[in-house]
Order: sequence, then C-alpha cells, then structure tokens
Amino acid sequence: MEDTSLIHNRDAGIERLLEIMRALRDPEAGCPWDIEQTFATIAPYTIEEAYEVADAIEREAWDELKGELGDLLFQSVFHAQMADEAGHFNFQDVVRVMSDKMVSRHRHVFGDQSNQKSADQQIADWEAIKAEERAAKAETGTLDGVAPGLPALLRAYKLQKRAARVGFDWPTTTEVLAKITEEAAELVEARETLTQDQVEEEFGDLMFVMANLGRHLGVEPEAALRRTNAKFIRRFEGVEAKLAARGKTPVQSDLSEMDALWDAVKADEKAAKTAK
Repeated sequence: MEDTSLIHNRDAGIERLLEIMRALRDPEAGCPWDIEQTFATIAPYTIEEAYEVADAIEREAWDELKGELGDLLFQSVFHAQMADEAGHFNFQDVVRVMSDKMVSRHRHVFGDQSNQKSADQQIADWEAIKAEERAAKAETGTLDGVAPGLPALLRAYKLQKRAARVGFDWPTTTEVLAKITEEAAELVEARETLTQDQVEEEFGDLMFVMANLGRHLGVEPEAALRRTNAKFIRRFEGVEAKLAARGKTPVQSDLSEMDALWDAVKADEKAAKTAK
C-alpha cells in the first residue's frame, strides 16, 4: 500500500503540495481531469488565478488573499509537474532559477554594491541588469521580451515604457492629451465613414494613447480599469437595491430613472466618505 503520510501531514509545507500534485497526475491512480491537462489547457487558469490575487488585494480581502495566493502557487506546481514528466525541468529548478535571478538583480543586497541608493538609481540599475539578461537571450530589439500573452492594455503600457527608455516618448502630458484629442476625432470620423475594421483600428489607437497617458501620470492602466470596474459594479448594485426598494427591477425601469438613482448612489458614497 502506497505511503500517503506526507499528503496528510498538514505541517509538511511545500513538499506536501508537490506530493499531492504528483498523486493527482499519477497515470494509474490520479484524477482523470488532472491527468489529461496540458500546459495550454492550464494556462488560462493561471492567468485567472493571478487576477483573483489582484482582486483580493484591491478589495483588501486579506483572509481571501491567503487562499488566492495558494491557488496561484498551485498553478506553478501544476506546470512544474507537467514539465518534470516531460523531462524539461522540475519545481526545484524553478526555485533555483528564481532565487538566482533575485540574487543577481539585487547586487546592492547580496553583492558588493552599496545599498545606499535613491529609488531612481535602483530602478536604473534594475533596468540595466534586465537589459543584460535580455542580451544573454539574444533579445537585442528594444521591444524584445515584452510578453505577447499579456492583457492588451498592460502590454501597451509595457511597450511604451520600453520605447521611452530609448527616447521614443512625448516629453510631457500636454502632447499626450493633444494626441488623445486627435485620435478621438479620428474615431468619430471612422464611425461615420469607415468600415467596422477601420473603426476597430481607430479605437485601438485611442486605447493605446490612453495607456500612454496613464504611464505619464504614474497610473498603471490595468489596475485603474480594474478599480473602475469594481466601482461600476458597486454603484450599479446600489441602483438595483434602490429599485428593489420601489418594488422594481432594471428591466421595469428606464434610463432616466436609473440615471437619477445612479446619482443618488454616488451622493450616498460621498456622504459616507465625509462621515468618516
């Protein structure tokens, strides 16, 4: 009979989780669903778990964050187990590579460099070290290494940040705002005269410049949009609650009434903040 003591040892740490993953993927005694998964099928779950971590942080849901971080860790363990089975690498290799990277990138902590640096100097040093790493991978282009699989808005932000390092950037937000006005006007024209494909292209141009404005303002656009999404949900649910108090649903209401209730919800939020 197979020894499962490690799996049931709640104090065994990461080794317990690794053993659980090995058991789940066991070709004979494992879970059918886990066995049939591949890197490609698991990747969407990995992305989803990362966003759930970000969501818990955004909501300051610290009790939930523990579980969400565990879910994200499990994704790394899952990928590492599949890689081990295929002969690519194992979990300890992942840990080793990450540890080596952190030591290499923090020479002011683990090396002979001084840690008495400004934040700006540390950022400059960090970027120089990452440039060395990209060069070692033969990534010589300015935009090489910006992952294609990133969410489009986040990737736009990172592409522009990378281009700015070599001077391809507007000097102030004034120029960015002017470009937004220009792109918005082009979108209006596209809507009236161009094909749907061209409309999509113009809309993408506007979104791209908006991401650049965020960078100039020190705002990460993906985080800002997540925050606005959460605010929209909160306020619309407030509208629904006020409609329910009237014995109605949104379908039984109209835009005029819901718009007025939206303003009422905003006023309630403002009053609650003032009361604090």
